Amino acid sequence: MTEIFGVPTQALFGQLLIGLINGSFYAMLSLGLAVIFGLLNIINFTHGAQYMMGAFCAYFLLEFAGVGYWWSLLIVPMVVGITGIVVERTMLARLYKLDHLYGLLLTFGLALILQGLFTNYYGSSGLPYRIPNELTGGIDLGFMLLPKYRAWVIVASLVVCLGTWFVIERTKLGAYLRAATENRALVQAFGVNVPRMITLTYGFGVGLAALAGVMAAPIYQVNPQMGANLIIVVFAVVVIGGMGSILGAILTGFGLGIVEGLTKVFYPEASNTVIFVIMVIVLLIKPAGLFGKER
Repeated sequence: MTEIFGVPTQALFGQLLIGLINGSFYAMLSLGLAVIFGLLNIINFTHGAQYMMGAFCAYFLLEFAGVGYWWSLLIVPMVVGITGIVVERTMLARLYKLDHLYGLLLTFGLALILQGLFTNYYGSSGLPYRIPNELTGGIDLGFMLLPKYRAWVIVASLVVCLGTWFVIERTKLGAYLRAATENRALVQAFGVNVPRMITLTYGFGVGLAALAGVMAAPIYQVNPQMGANLIIVVFAVVVIGGMGSILGAILTGFGLGIVEGLTKVFYPEASNTVIFVIMVIVLLIKPAGLFGKER
């Protein structure tokens, strides 16, 4: 069996694949957090629960309405995004003039409520969600078998992340969004409905979390704890990339997923802490993050 640095090739590439899968979800979730923080300046602790809601919504559609995976990719982000819009209009909008700590506490409380409700009704064991027939099986690459569904997740998350980056950084709408983070009054003076734009942006960020939840359901199963287990790591990814940085969220998400996967091969004991060690080092050297701007 071929080895690289004393590690079997199949094991090494297998962990790289797992790292890319994890990195795909890190990137999508941190992207949603970065979009919300960039415009609303709110650290959305509910993001993990909204990711979990996306997975459960896909499960409900399949089990009770017979709606399959592909339609869930379209329906679930809109449904969960609408719940996010309701939260923003009825709760978060009342806190914008207060200290940012109030928004953090509100979203943290909502996350605990949602997680508790789903745990109370469905327990903590995972519910299976089957892979669509079109993506079952794998592709033999010679040195490893690449599951089709995992390849799809990596490609789809890249397309979503890069598409979001393009809209925000290269379009007129994105220019309005970025301008509103600097001077809302000036943007509103040009006839832009800033409150509506803020609401839709929050809904979009929540929709990204729900989309990630749908894509994660066949891999990790549908579990009330799935968001709680992931959100702390995602916050570390956002801090390392730079709070509010779209490009930082994408590159750091995929990069740290790979680093985590390689750590499991060469030093498994550190795999659960390597991202936080990197976060500490980055904050000591560049407090604003790798791609963040000093405020």
